Amino acid sequence: MNAAYKKIVIKIGSNVLTREDGLPDLKRFEHLVEQLVALKKSGKEVVLISSGAVASGRSLISISEKQNAVAARQLLASIGQIKLINTYMQLFEKQEMLCSQVLVTKEDFRDRMHYLNIKNCLEILLQHKVIPIVNENDVVSVTELMFTDNDELAGLIASMLNADALIILSNVDGIYNGNPKSEGVEVIREIRAGQGNIESFITTGKSGFGRGGMVTKLSMAQKVAKLGIPVMIANGTTPDILKGVLQDTLVHTRFAPEKNTSGKKKWIAHSENAATGIVQLNAGAKEALLSGKASSLLPVGIVQITGEFKKGDIVKLVDTQEHLIGLGVAEYGADKARAHIGEQKQRPLVHYNYFYPVV
Repeated sequence: MNAAYKKIVIKIGSNVLTREDGLPDLKRFEHLVEQLVALKKSGKEVVLISSGAVASGRSLISISEKQNAVAARQLLASIGQIKLINTYMQLFEKQEMLCSQVLVTKEDFRDRMHYLNIKNCLEILLQHKVIPIVNENDVVSVTELMFTDNDELAGLIASMLNADALIILSNVDGIYNGNPKSEGVEVIREIRAGQGNIESFITTGKSGFGRGGMVTKLSMAQKVAKLGIPVMIANGTTPDILKGVLQDTLVHTRFAPEKNTSGKKKWIAHSENAATGIVQLNAGAKEALLSGKASSLLPVGIVQITGEFKKGDIVKLVDTQEHLIGLGVAEYGADKARAHIGEQKQRPLVHYNYFYPVV
C-alpha cells in the first residue's frame, strides 16, 4: 500500500452503491466498508464522501411520478439519509470502528469562517480515529445551492484537509481514450497538466443514479491535481479496488499532482460561486498576474468594478473580454477600490498570496 498517502479522501458514487433496480446493494456496501476499515487499520486517515441517500430513500417509499422533482428529491433524501447512515453505522460497528455523519451545503463553504469550522470538525473526528461520512444535505440544498454533485464536494473536502490522495469510485475503470464500448479503446492510465484535449474523449451522459457525469469528474480532478493532490478515478464495483488503486495493481486513471498550494489558495480555488464582485483588469495587470511571478493586483491595473464586496470577500478577476482569469480575496471594499481605479502607488486590491489563477 502506498505509504506516502497518510490522509485519503474517498468518494463513492450512487452508481457503485446501487443495484440495477435502483435499490441499495448491501453486499457492495459491506465489501467497501471492509476495505475502508483495512485502510484505517493500516494507519491511514480516511474521510468518506458517500452518495446514496436518495437511492436509500427509494427503497423505503414510492412516490408519484407527477411529484415535483425538487420535492421528490427532498423527500427521498430526508428518509434515505437515515437509512444510509444506519447501514454504514451497523457495518462499521461489526468491524469495531466508529463512523460519523457530516451533512453540508454549498453555503457552508462560501464563508471562510464556516469553511474553517467544517475543517476543524473533520480534523477532530480524524484525531479520534473516527471515519467521517460526508454527504450533501439534499433536504435543504436545492437548485443554485446544490453542488454539481458529490464529486465537487469530494474535491473541496480533499483540498480543505490537504489530503494526500483523492479516490473517486464510479462504475467505470477510469477515463477512456474514446467511447468505452468501442473496440481498441483503453483507460488513460495517467493524465498530466496540459495533456491535450482530454474532454473530447468523454461522453456527456450521466451515470445511472447520480447527478454527475464524467465531465464533472474530469474538471474536478484537474482542479484538485493542480492544487497538488493526486486524484484517482476507479471502478468501485471491482473487488478490493482501494488496495488495487493504492498499490497500482488494478486499472484506473491517475491525475498527476502539480506543485502543492497553500490552504488559503485551496479555499479560493473552490470559491468561484462565492464571489461577490467582478474586477476587470487591463492587459498589463493580466500579464503580470499570470506571469508566474509574485505579482499583486494594483489599482493602476483595474479598468472597472462590478458588484459590491467588502474586505475578505472573494472576487472574480476578468480581462477586457470578460474572460475569467482568476479568483482573489479583496484587501478592502468595493467603494474604496472604485475610488482608486487606475491610480498608481496605491495598496494592492488582491495580494499575490491570495490570488488563484484559473487559466
